[in-house]
Amino acid sequence: MHALLKLLEADPRATPASLAKQLNRPEEEVSSLLKELEEKRVILGYAVIVDNDKADRETVQAAIEVKITPERDGGFDRIANRIARYPEVTSCYLMSGGYDLLVIIHGKTMKEVAMFVSEKLATVGGVLSTATHFMLKPYKERGVLLVNEGTQERLSITP
Repeated sequence: MHALLKLLEADPRATPASLAKQLNRPEEEVSSLLKELEEKRVILGYAVIVDNDKADRETVQAAIEVKITPERDGGFDRIANRIARYPEVTSCYLMSGGYDLLVIIHGKTMKEVAMFVSEKLATVGGVLSTATHFMLKPYKERGVLLVNEGTQERLSITP
């Protein structure tokens, strides 16, 4: 199973036939395993990484540090689940360190992101404070370099 997941993480578009060939297993077995992993929610989805500049899509992405007061009998989970349900939120993580949640959101404009933070996120019960960081330019997304290989500079070597 781990080998199959590793192959899918490297290439989510791989067909059951190509996966079966790489794993030296029958295609029916791989198809069955894929279906089982999806039903058990081990595989939650398949993703495409898009270069928004080349796709001519205007989007603003922000990482928001959120400090919260844990709820009795629910800890951080209830508040985190409430926040994660907003359609603007693409990712939500419980963190160690100086804040409790890291919330990643997408919006069309900086104003839209600001309105989400002030009108929705900050008003959730238990949210103590937020700090918003706008992502200015992506260089690597989920292990994929977004820079043009032809213009990539060599790193300097110093003694």
